[in-house]
Amino acid sequence: MTITSHSSGDTATGAAPDNEADILALYRARLSKGRATLAELFGSHMEVESSGSWLTTSDGEKFLNCGGYGVFIMGARHPRVVEAVQRQLNTHPVATRILLEPTVARAAEALASIAPRGLERVHFSLSGAEAVETGLKLARAAGRRRIVSMRGGYHGKTMGALSATAKAVYQDPFRPLLADVVHLPYGDPEALRAELSAHPGEDCVIIEPVQGEGGVVLPPQGYLKQVEELVREYEGFLLLDEVQTGMGRLGEWWGADIEDIRPDVLLVGKALGGGVVPVSAAIATDKAFRPFDKDPYVHTGTFSGQPLLMAGVQAAIQVMQEERLVTRARDIGARLLPEITRIARRNLPGLVTEVRGRGLLIGVELAEPGLAGELLIELFNHGVVANHSMNGNSVVRFTPPAVLTEADERFLLDSFDKATRDLVRQAATMPEGGS
Repeated sequence: MTITSHSSGDTATGAAPDNEADILALYRARLSKGRATLAELFGSHMEVESSGSWLTTSDGEKFLNCGGYGVFIMGARHPRVVEAVQRQLNTHPVATRILLEPTVARAAEALASIAPRGLERVHFSLSGAEAVETGLKLARAAGRRRIVSMRGGYHGKTMGALSATAKAVYQDPFRPLLADVVHLPYGDPEALRAELSAHPGEDCVIIEPVQGEGGVVLPPQGYLKQVEELVREYEGFLLLDEVQTGMGRLGEWWGADIEDIRPDVLLVGKALGGGVVPVSAAIATDKAFRPFDKDPYVHTGTFSGQPLLMAGVQAAIQVMQEERLVTRARDIGARLLPEITRIARRNLPGLVTEVRGRGLLIGVELAEPGLAGELLIELFNHGVVANHSMNGNSVVRFTPPAVLTEADERFLLDSFDKATRDLVRQAATMPEGGS
């Protein structure tokens, strides 16, 4: 597959002297050889600038960013978030963590104010995986020594989070992982009942309201409520992993809101930093949070709740509220999903299995993983960045921002139309059984 140019943009001015070959060599020498190989599939382009829904490469080409793994719900470099972070950078970016510091208190209050009912206590981290670890530790401190997760679920790659992520290719190099971990079918309440009834009072259940990395897998209607009820019936502990689905991605503030469930701990990340700073959080009930009240040093991190990040959190929440981005995510998704479905069915007969989604989390499942990779490249050729799905590698995933304009929406659909037509032409020339 060859990467082609989709525009004749002028060369970016003020670019660093390094060219793509120099950077690729540094990736191979200092970072990941595998990541360098992946970059070559996309022409070794370097992204050097971003704004709103668009990113710019070193050669001046612009791409509609429908990737980013769910980070950019409000686009890149939203001016309100940048301003707040810049102001904090110029005054007090990093705190001692000994004295009181106002930005973390205000950020916790802002996050609790938009959280599902009963979730009032906050612990901040940097990554989604760290938020998962926080939730697992709270469960363990509450006496729930077993972990129950769902097949296809993705929770991160630190040791506890990896133990809950049911994919051997990520787990096998690092075994032994945590003991007493069970992976059940997603959407099967009876399998969950069997596990919980066999170990009453011992299980921590971690689940996503929609499996993003699993390939945008939606649960059966009523399933999440059944999960909550079963966990309560058998005195378990419920972690709702909304690192990807939270902060409006599904067209609701939280996936928890869809069926009005209340976990013991809700995990949030990605979009929480407004696409400007890396930050995550575990939002817990007062009861679940009690182990952290007993000793302020039992679970800490040097950069947890640092002022620079907390300024980003406060601004991001304000932007989401004042610009009604949750509603925009729902409305834009309601327009995009049927159009993407229509184009896929028309252009990819026999090659597309299903198109599914909620809000601005949309997945296109191809008949085989190789086709998904080819479609990602064809989309790139037509000016759109999308993502693969780590636990559903035959699924191309779109996570566009809620700041798309009507012109952006038309560009996305037109590019998807062209990319799928090109995919059909490519598929016709592929040798049978491979790409």
